[in-house]
Amino acid sequence: MTKIGGMELRWMMRRDLPQVLHIESESFRRPWSEEEFLLKLRQRNAIGMVATDGSDQVYGFMIYELARSELHLLNLAVAVPYRLQGIGKVLFEKLREKLSLQRRERIVASVEEYNVPAQLFLRRCGCRAVRVLRNHFAPPDEHVDAYVFEVGVRSEEVAS
Repeated sequence: MTKIGGMELRWMMRRDLPQVLHIESESFRRPWSEEEFLLKLRQRNAIGMVATDGSDQVYGFMIYELARSELHLLNLAVAVPYRLQGIGKVLFEKLREKLSLQRRERIVASVEEYNVPAQLFLRRCGCRAVRVLRNHFAPPDEHVDAYVFEVGVRSEEVAS
């Protein structure tokens, strides 16, 4: 468990899932299902973390994957009543602490073109949009592009 800015960050546990699913459903146009969360979290290279105040209340969460030379931020959300209070930034900074020149050099995140709040959040965290993935999110009835954001070990080191 890590304490940052009054928030405690810890591994996501199964008992957190109802709160995480609620935060997810109020945060995204196409929220992950419980099955999708469980499938992702069962993978050896996937890690889930939650932000709490030391109680069982979950204020925000993130899920990321460890790749060979980078970290893939897959999902990050904060409960609506607690947004714009720095909780998302605390989660992102925890992820950023895991970067090093010797191992994983950058964080990569793909964001749906319609998710402007996430794009602005990543910009505030020092990320830059480096490319567009055409039709990356493709439900049966529409094709949605994604922007790929990256930030390196040093914020000026963004891969292209």
